[in-house]
Amino acid sequence: MDLSSRAARPRTVERRQVPFRGVELRAKPDGTGGDTLTFTGYACVTEQGYEMEDWLGPYTEVVRSGAFKKTLNEAADVPFLVNHGGLTLARTKSGTMRLAEDGTGLHTEADLDPANPDVLALRSAMDRGDVDEMSFGFWVTRQQWSPDYDQRDILEVNLNKGDVSVVNYGANPHTAGAQLNTRQLASALREVRSGTTLTPEAMVTLGHVLQLISAADGAVDVAQPLLADILGVPNPDNDPPAPDDDKPVDPPEPQANAASLGLYEARARLLAL
Repeated sequence: MDLSSRAARPRTVERRQVPFRGVELRAKPDGTGGDTLTFTGYACVTEQGYEMEDWLGPYTEVVRSGAFKKTLNEAADVPFLVNHGGLTLARTKSGTMRLAEDGTGLHTEADLDPANPDVLALRSAMDRGDVDEMSFGFWVTRQQWSPDYDQRDILEVNLNKGDVSVVNYGANPHTAGAQLNTRQLASALREVRSGTTLTPEAMVTLGHVLQLISAADGAVDVAQPLLADILGVPNPDNDPPAPDDDKPVDPPEPQANAASLGLYEARARLLAL
């Protein structure tokens, strides 16, 4: 199997998660007679390999030391969020969050408002042990693959307009659809075609495809070929071969028309989920 296509994947926002490491949420005086809650922890640990998986199978990934140096020197604007969404609880731009890279990884220190209901909910969830991971959203700007494309070293990232989050559970450890494979997608599409109630497994698989289609224009380049391959039809985005003027053009096969229609119907059903 040719794995070299991994190096040419579209550049979209990526997310990685790590179990809580060095995390602390403590109160300290804010100088006005009240208290501020300060969150500290690591959103990323560098120089430690972890297993990833994409549509070509498993591989090892390592975020290398120094990957955050450039983006931090450029004063990246990064919010502190819960589950990569909702109201911003702290932000580097306002000075209420500070990010730094040290020998362990990306260290995070955020000053949180204890009167904020979202902060109160976060504090309760952390005290109960209901959330125990951090994650961060980023774009890879420099990377290196091993000769066999079995290991990806992330050498430099861009955090600007990304995020640092406390998460209930790890976000999909790659661009949307990383855990998607052809067998899962084929099974899910058979359920779509049958018109029966979709199983939870199929919903998860089709949800990954939906994320691929909707997350970014570049992600469509990954999702659409998968659907075309399963349905056995040409990718509509591929340029057709140049016509031979000396050769009569045959009308399209009815089966091909039906298959192409099936591709668009599948996409429409996915978008309607």
